[in-house]
Amino acid sequence: MTDETRQRQIIEAYIQAYNSFDVAGMVKDLHPDVVFENISDGMTNLKIQGISGFRTQAEQATEFFQEREQRIKSITFKDGVAEVEIDYEGTVAFELPNGMQAGDKVSMEGKSIFHFSGDKIIRLQDIS
Repeated sequence: MTDETRQRQIIEAYIQAYNSFDVAGMVKDLHPDVVFENISDGMTNLKIQGISGFRTQAEQATEFFQEREQRIKSITFKDGVAEVEIDYEGTVAFELPNGMQAGDKVSMEGKSIFHFSGDKIIRLQDIS
């Protein structure tokens, strides 16, 4: 099995776990020193280092949506990095400070960049 094939399997399993609110599945293939960054409109609004911090944030994030789904549009590999173009849809679970109400739908396009160290995700950037 090639590195790209294995990395594709890891990415697909991560996104399936994300869509299923399965935090244990999300962290299964993370490196202990993983760095997670959420970047919106060119600004980093969240940066977490380490698997325990990632797990805590992922568990908290599951509470914000009744349902959520990331769909892979494409994956491009280069030098141990995979750029994944994603369509995202979610349904808000409760009123949010930004004015969104429970039941409101969120739709966006973005990308996730997965950096690998062996068979583990060492850095993950979500960009919207």
